[in-house]
Amino acid sequence: MLTIYNLFLVLYRLGARLISPWNKKVRLWLDGRKNLFYILERSGIAEQNCLVWMHCASLGEFEQGRPLLEKIKEKTPHYKILLTFFSPSGYEAKKDYTGADYIFYLPADSSRNAEKFLNIIKPCLVLWVKYEYWYYYLFEIRKREVPLLLVSGIFREGQPFFKWYGGLHRRMLACFDRFFVQTPQSQELLATIGFKEKTEISGDTRFDRVIEIAAQNKPMELIDLFCRDFPVLVAGSTWEEDEEELDHFARTRPDIRFIIAPHEVGDERVREIETLFVNCLRYSTLKEMQSAGKIMIPPGTNTLIIDNIGMLASLYRYGRITYVGGGFGDDGVHNVLEAAVYGKPVIFGPVIEKYIEAIELAESGGGFVIESALEAEKIFTLLLGNEDEYHNACRASIEYVNEKKGATDRILKYIYENRLLTN
Repeated sequence: MLTIYNLFLVLYRLGARLISPWNKKVRLWLDGRKNLFYILERSGIAEQNCLVWMHCASLGEFEQGRPLLEKIKEKTPHYKILLTFFSPSGYEAKKDYTGADYIFYLPADSSRNAEKFLNIIKPCLVLWVKYEYWYYYLFEIRKREVPLLLVSGIFREGQPFFKWYGGLHRRMLACFDRFFVQTPQSQELLATIGFKEKTEISGDTRFDRVIEIAAQNKPMELIDLFCRDFPVLVAGSTWEEDEEELDHFARTRPDIRFIIAPHEVGDERVREIETLFVNCLRYSTLKEMQSAGKIMIPPGTNTLIIDNIGMLASLYRYGRITYVGGGFGDDGVHNVLEAAVYGKPVIFGPVIEKYIEAIELAESGGGFVIESALEAEKIFTLLLGNEDEYHNACRASIEYVNEKKGATDRILKYIYENRLLTN
């Protein structure tokens, strides 16, 4: 199996080079790793004696690891934090994040790279967030006897760990000292392959993160101005399939304000949305009006397109109802907790099988799964017009989030009780 894994690594890098001229994200993935060891060696990281390394696949995993990272920084400020990403969507969004002392791409997995990387950074604790298992890095960490914890892990029966051919994957899991998992089902699955004693149900640290964001309650003057006293539907992390589900409702309900925050905000993507939502205005246009000293929303405008990144988690509080995108795509629904934390009904598409929080939110009564535009409009109309149904859904959402908080403190308790940070 290791031979197949090595072949996969070679083909992955080769494929990336072949498609990079036509794919910006892949080009960033390659460019971000150029001269990486040279940069590492000159960063000063090798001189640190107390270093915690957190690895995240992408931006979503960072948001899961962030509460733990920031608590460690707060409680042990003499420790330096290294944050690595595999994906450009994580690195590019957070390369200037001030909560970590060093932020880099993770060099491509290989025996040589893993040894060289660990020789430079010399961590005293490694935190791996949710998933993404790289054989050579995990074994190099294990060989050096550095404590290795999995944060907010989630496991499903169909994964290779639990198959007859999953020997290599099980060897990777054996490198971990502790698995902090989100669900009892994950704990039970790990028990079937011999990791029961290493596993603890901590819950999902994202609950702590969204509660923290909601408590900040940042003022958003232009959003207040656009929404005024209208009922508002906030749709976040949308893709084309989601917007097609919302378009007809937006065209037929001038009495409602719609805020669309797409997952991708490039100019071409935003122009596509403008073509679909005819009575719309860009957020950047509002900003320009504000700078010019005269804000005038054109008559008939009922849709605001958010053409920047970073506002969404705070935007959901404006919605009477919320919609979270991704549920009509192959990868599945995006973060429903960012909306639920405000005690709002959350509507999303049917691709949720990999997202336990979306399943549980729907079971609680705070979330609603829709299969079509017609079904979406039926739910929207119900929640906009029936106060009892609306308030029941609101209560279910916030109660679900509050019941799940505390994962960060559980993991921190283990770290300090086991003296993993003692210098």
